[in-house]
Amino acid sequence: MIPGSIHTVCAETAETDQQLSQTDSHTVAIDPGHQGPNVDMSALEPLGPGSTEMKAKASTGTQGAFTGLGEYQLNLDVSLKLEQELTDRGYIVVLTRRDNDTAISNKERAEYAAEQGAEICVRIHANGADSSAASGALTISPSSANPYVASLYEQSNLLSQCVLDSYCQATEFDNRGVTYADNMTGINWSTIPVTILEMGFMTNEHDDLQMSDPDFQDTMVTGIADGIDSYFESVGKDVEN
Repeated sequence: MIPGSIHTVCAETAETDQQLSQTDSHTVAIDPGHQGPNVDMSALEPLGPGSTEMKAKASTGTQGAFTGLGEYQLNLDVSLKLEQELTDRGYIVVLTRRDNDTAISNKERAEYAAEQGAEICVRIHANGADSSAASGALTISPSSANPYVASLYEQSNLLSQCVLDSYCQATEFDNRGVTYADNMTGINWSTIPVTILEMGFMTNEHDDLQMSDPDFQDTMVTGIADGIDSYFESVGKDVEN
């Protein structure tokens, strides 16, 4: 959890019949965070373009304190369901990985999403904390002062707000707001609007049990997809105006 969260309400979600007519040409990248613990991602890569600061290519993620479910598996399960939901709504979907053995770094994930023609990238993660009392969802966006992708701030912030608001409305998880971070490789190497969704805390009993439930994952996915619809609706209105 990174301090300094700010929450702003996104535009209302469009009606389903309008969504289907508006999403035909949109391409969305979904990035299931992390990979299996058997994949060594400890080698370093630059924090951002031209940076001399180096970070590990990827981290191992957290684990369900009550379910034992690895974050890498939760992220993949939700992402695969989200791919199907978005496809059903008329989107073209790009996934950065489809299994837990793919050795792809955070930098490479950002580059792959753009190379495949994605217009936005939604990175799927789950949170952890020292205290089991911490709960709820948040999104992470680059700040307006990001040294690498400040130009993506406005749309990334909108995307973050839309996804978070719709997700929390669907799941009834606490809305912890949008957090701004400039020290994440997968954000700093992005060339398209990007957000990280921290779906809930795997160290919290309620969140952990809910997120691991396959039926509840369908609710989670609906919320995320509704947020993506809202984002494109809002962007479309801006273009018209």
